[in-house]
Amino acid sequence: MAPEGTQLLNQVLDNDPPTRGSKEYPEELRTPPVSLVALFGCSELHSSITTHLHSQQPPINALAFPDFSHLPLLLAPHQTSSFTDPLSDSSPTLPTSGILKRDWLLKHRTKVPALVAAFFPSTHIFGDPTQWLQVCSNLDTLKSVIRPKNIKLVVVVVQSSPHEVISEDRLLALRKRAELDSKYVLFLNDSELPPSLSRIASSFSELALAYYREEARRIKSRIDKRSSTSPDLIVRYCFKVAVYAEFRRDWGEALKFYEDAYHSLHEMIGTSTRLPAIQRLVEIKTIAEQLHFKISTLLLHGGKLTEAVIWFHQHKSSYEKVVESTEYIFLHWEWMSRQFLVFAELLETSSATVQSFSSLNQGTAETPLTEFEFYPAYYYQLAAHYLQNKKSSLELLLSMSVAAQKIDGSSDSITPSVYVGQFSELREKGEALTLHFITDEEYIRYAVSEAKRFQDSFEIVAWLKKSYESFTNLKSRRMAAFCAFEIAREYFGLSDPSNAKFFFDIAANLYRQEGWVSLLWEVLGYLRECSRNLGAFKDFVELSLEMVALPVTSCDDFGNLKNKTYGPGGPATVSRRESIHREVFALMCTETELTSSTGESGFKLAIDSPLHLEIDLVSPLRPVLLASAAFHEQMVKPRALCSITLSLLSHLPLPVDIDHLEVQFNQSTCNFVIRNSQSLLSTMQSGSQVENEPSLVLVPNNWLRLTYAIKPEQSGKLECLSILAKLGPCFTICSRAESPAAMEDSPVWKHENSVQSLPTKDPILAVFGQKATQVEEPEPQVDVTLGASGPALVGEDFTMPIVVTSKGHAVYSGELKINLVDVGGGGLFSPREAEPFSLESHHVEICGIDGAEGNDESESETGNIKKIQQSFGLVSVPDLKEGESWSCKLEIRWHRAKPVMLFVSLGYLPQGSEANAQKVHIHKSLQIEGKMPLLITNRFMLPYRRDHLLLNRIKPAPDSEDMSSLPLNEKSVLVVSAKNCTEIALKLMCMSIELDGEQGKTSCLIQQGGGETSGSANLAPGEEFKKVFTVIPTMRTPKLSLGSVHLKWRRQGANTEEACVSTTHKLPEVNVDASPLVMSLNCPPYAILGESFTYAITICNQTQLLQEAKFTLADAQSFVLSGSHSNTVLVLPKSEHVLSYKLVPLTCGQQQLPKITLTSVRYSAEFQPSTIASSVFVFPSAPQANSTAK
Repeated sequence: MAPEGTQLLNQVLDNDPPTRGSKEYPEELRTPPVSLVALFGCSELHSSITTHLHSQQPPINALAFPDFSHLPLLLAPHQTSSFTDPLSDSSPTLPTSGILKRDWLLKHRTKVPALVAAFFPSTHIFGDPTQWLQVCSNLDTLKSVIRPKNIKLVVVVVQSSPHEVISEDRLLALRKRAELDSKYVLFLNDSELPPSLSRIASSFSELALAYYREEARRIKSRIDKRSSTSPDLIVRYCFKVAVYAEFRRDWGEALKFYEDAYHSLHEMIGTSTRLPAIQRLVEIKTIAEQLHFKISTLLLHGGKLTEAVIWFHQHKSSYEKVVESTEYIFLHWEWMSRQFLVFAELLETSSATVQSFSSLNQGTAETPLTEFEFYPAYYYQLAAHYLQNKKSSLELLLSMSVAAQKIDGSSDSITPSVYVGQFSELREKGEALTLHFITDEEYIRYAVSEAKRFQDSFEIVAWLKKSYESFTNLKSRRMAAFCAFEIAREYFGLSDPSNAKFFFDIAANLYRQEGWVSLLWEVLGYLRECSRNLGAFKDFVELSLEMVALPVTSCDDFGNLKNKTYGPGGPATVSRRESIHREVFALMCTETELTSSTGESGFKLAIDSPLHLEIDLVSPLRPVLLASAAFHEQMVKPRALCSITLSLLSHLPLPVDIDHLEVQFNQSTCNFVIRNSQSLLSTMQSGSQVENEPSLVLVPNNWLRLTYAIKPEQSGKLECLSILAKLGPCFTICSRAESPAAMEDSPVWKHENSVQSLPTKDPILAVFGQKATQVEEPEPQVDVTLGASGPALVGEDFTMPIVVTSKGHAVYSGELKINLVDVGGGGLFSPREAEPFSLESHHVEICGIDGAEGNDESESETGNIKKIQQSFGLVSVPDLKEGESWSCKLEIRWHRAKPVMLFVSLGYLPQGSEANAQKVHIHKSLQIEGKMPLLITNRFMLPYRRDHLLLNRIKPAPDSEDMSSLPLNEKSVLVVSAKNCTEIALKLMCMSIELDGEQGKTSCLIQQGGGETSGSANLAPGEEFKKVFTVIPTMRTPKLSLGSVHLKWRRQGANTEEACVSTTHKLPEVNVDASPLVMSLNCPPYAILGESFTYAITICNQTQLLQEAKFTLADAQSFVLSGSHSNTVLVLPKSEHVLSYKLVPLTCGQQQLPKITLTSVRYSAEFQPSTIASSVFVFPSAPQANSTAK
């Protein structure tokens, strides 16, 4: 259950919020003024008119009187304001003057209208003369009431129908009687109410603005006579002008005159003698507070955030040292607190937003600003600070007997006076009540009684919580921690240790991280008392030890101020630290009872409930016991002695005796105990290694260095985990061991100018020492052999023999781990988009492990495979005796040409299945190259000296630039070549082309050139094999698939029973198009020098249309030509046209025939035969072979 103080605080915050702040101000001061009008007559219309006036921007308030008989209630003849204190005028002893009347603003907002609207039915004006006379009488009475106050008048004639007859003479008489201009005599039609109401609202607004403008002008004329006007009246007049400007929504003029009133008021501080000293300053500061509130509100309303903050600083500077009385200074602190609180609330509710600090005007040279001063949290925190000063000064005042007698007494009869900031005594004289002056002593008695009514601590906590949350959201951790500390102190003062501890912990965490030693000492002192009050024994001990282990600052013993107020922890002196140290160790090391300073709580520690503290690398108790461990060797042999140095450091103020130390490792067999020979305690674990030391004493700020030898039994990592120190029968501290190389100072010790000492005497070990070492594995006496026969070829199942041979150790529980790793680091897995679920998604994969060789026992366990994946395999190895061997064959398949690294790791037990037996590991690796066995290429060839006009060659499609074109229903030659790319001889078994599906078989005919051959071919490294196929396309298509080339091969000299490897090569797609024109060249296979021969060119039209063709035959220097060089011929459909020429060769050797260019007029395309097709060899004479043949 929450403490009583917390419950009361929650009740105050939830149900009855603090009454300080702007909520203390009257509503008329907190809200902008609104114009006021008075309505007389026609009460049935008042509701509609009032509702419409409230909906205007700005709105207009209305006083509604049902008829003119209530006219005396508007303004009493002998009383200017119905809100004036009725006792003020009847009291002869009332103060004769003040600065601002308390009810003046309320009177002008609720009682004194700017205009009066008189509503008359039209029948009363234009009807019966008796009713007309009553209207005139009412107008005369109304004018006599409002004219002295310059209140405006409006007459509204209410018509029941727009068709009513209006007498112009009577209307003119009405205007003269009311002394009004025609535009202020309005008509209101019941049947057309909305338009009439809009006209009325517009006239009301215009006249109200005129009234407030004239009133302001009248008062300004008095201000101009400043030399003959008292300062009190100057402040009053400026205030009234500013209020009238607010009525008109003239914010600039209002701000100007509020500032003039403020400055004139400040000049009165040393000159006014109208009231006693204290009450005089109370009045001035109260009015200054209200003027400051108005000025700040107007600045923030206009979005002038920086100007508002600067103004507040000027306001604070102006009155910061204006103190009513140093003896009763709590009045001043309360006033200062209220200034910050009100400004914080204004900032919180203001529409002005905080921009980035760099874009803000950062004050002036006289008033520099910080970023925090633009946020409400800053002012909430200072409001709480000044309220703390008020609370402490009031408590000090009440604690003094002389002052307490002086202010003791009843103050119930003191009440606020007629003027702002003044107070009077209310006395009863017979049946009458009178107000009288009061002295400063009477006022102080009243102020003290009022101050005692407030729960200051609850309001301080509420404001500080707002500030803490805001600073937390702004990521300002230091300010948030300071606010948390102040909150905690208030809770501590309310005897609520639970909530106090929560906020003290927040502050302590930051001070620990940033190393604020003095601040941390004070916070820990409070936390220590909270834990004592809560009965948290362990927290009490930890906090006490943390306090005494803090660094000793240079001013602890001599530099502290004599008048400094300390927290429960006291001054941070060496003597105080030693006192706390003795207090804690007296409690922990003997069975005694420690009672708190108040005598209400205590601790008792029993033997059966020992206290154990854990210290890790980030613990705040790390300076209490810092443990370091350093192995002398980085690598040690199993079962061999290795040295380790243990170093202990304590920052406690007094030496500490240790009963024994327990050193703990990750290998429990290495744990050992260091015993203090002088200690009588012997609680060591049985079976542990015990080392004796003549003395185990931790001297403050000095390393305790201990070096011992241990014998590790197991291989692997050996690490010192922690060192446990037993300091008494029921007190142990376990500190996490640290490496000297990685050791860092605690944040609170990082910036101290203390002498740095090394944890070990060896400086190299102190800089590079590690708390862990590596215990080597025992030498393996088993060999693993990896055999490979040359590089692996893509597509084949590559066999890798793995042989395990025992050469000195027996093998028990053996496991063989196999890993394939890409040498380039790109990974073995790369799924192809076209085949997302293909079995070849891995470039290289393990297919399996086949066969085993060795003794009979190993063969019986062949195939005991635990797990095989594409790139990982785990195989169990049978038990082997010394001298035996076991082997298996690893099958790996390459789908892409790339090198891989094969890693094989064998783990086994050399002594069988012992409880603590450790496996021995052997690691082998081998890089295997994966290569492509064959390079397959292809090319297309058309029939010799027969050229086709293919339109897709002349105007190719955008996506068919690299695609070959074949003529429809014409034989084409496909030459497929396979080249051996390896250093290994291969045997090619067969080569064939398979079409894709039934559609491929019907759209194309592929025949093997030279008939079917089933013989195989041997390919030496670098040798190429070619095969010719005939292709006849039978379907016109832009993309014709010719299927795939299938090759079957194996390594030359391999076992004939071994399966062949199949390699597939996808043939490219071709474009099949019909050829409209075909040009054939006919000439003898050779020519003889000087002998003529016939050169015939045949043009074949394969279309159903008449084709017009143009040809051009170029001259050749090697031949004499007879025939037409150029002409145009017409070729009939499905017919041929032959061009015949006689040629006589003039030069021997390979000669180029005259080249012909054929142009199709219909298709605007031309083509020529190839250079090879239009050449012939010329012999000097007839070949001898030909003569023999003849």
